[in-house]
Amino acid sequence: MKHPLTLVGGGRLGRSLHTLLTAAGWEVTVVGRALTHNWAPIVLLTVPDAAVSTVAASIPAGVTVLHSAGSLGLDALGPHAATGGSFHPLMTFPGPERGLPDLAGVPAALAGSPAAIDAGRRLAHALGMVPLTIPGDRRLYHAAAVMAGNFATVLLADAAALLAAAGVPSHEAGRALLPLAQASLQSAADDPAASLTGPVARGDEPTIEAHIAAMQAAGLDGSLALYQALTHRARQLLCNPDAMD
Repeated sequence: MKHPLTLVGGGRLGRSLHTLLTAAGWEVTVVGRALTHNWAPIVLLTVPDAAVSTVAASIPAGVTVLHSAGSLGLDALGPHAATGGSFHPLMTFPGPERGLPDLAGVPAALAGSPAAIDAGRRLAHALGMVPLTIPGDRRLYHAAAVMAGNFATVLLADAAALLAAAGVPSHEAGRALLPLAQASLQSAADDPAASLTGPVARGDEPTIEAHIAAMQAAGLDGSLALYQALTHRARQLLCNPDAMD
């Protein structure tokens, strides 16, 4: 049985979901931002955040409209705010040209009316995802996603730069650190404070000072500032893991 869906937007997320949902048996019609008169019962907007309100205003009543903008509330849906909702996969999408992510077990953040939540759950289940309702401030939700996703990338890039400064070829540095980074994140998922290792966890101040001195000598000011800030946060995590602010 085909499940009709109108998907608005041709970016990396839209193209990826088109491929994945079509493979899952959905009948997906992709449109740009232009008006269309053949709206499916469920409409998913994967347009840029700034375009959500304009596009939503062009869609007639009678369909369930979902947006995929992680930080926007339901008011962005304009006339559909009371009946629509949001569907935001908690995963990075580099685009189908670079490969499709494995969404099995990945959370899909949902919010909105009962009809929108139901539509979001149907999409999540079709993709093998786990529905995750976000009842609070979606800006905080999205900030969490950015920190875990985008900033983890930045952190690995800085760590790789340090390793390259130690003489490892730059094209090998990131991949050399990847197993350690992945294992650390996997261990930290349930209890970050208990899983923390390294000089901060064992109170090894001489090693920390040696790291700082080496970065200062190498002129790695950006990495040094990040190292010092994260060392401070690691100490806070160890002292009071339930009161990170």
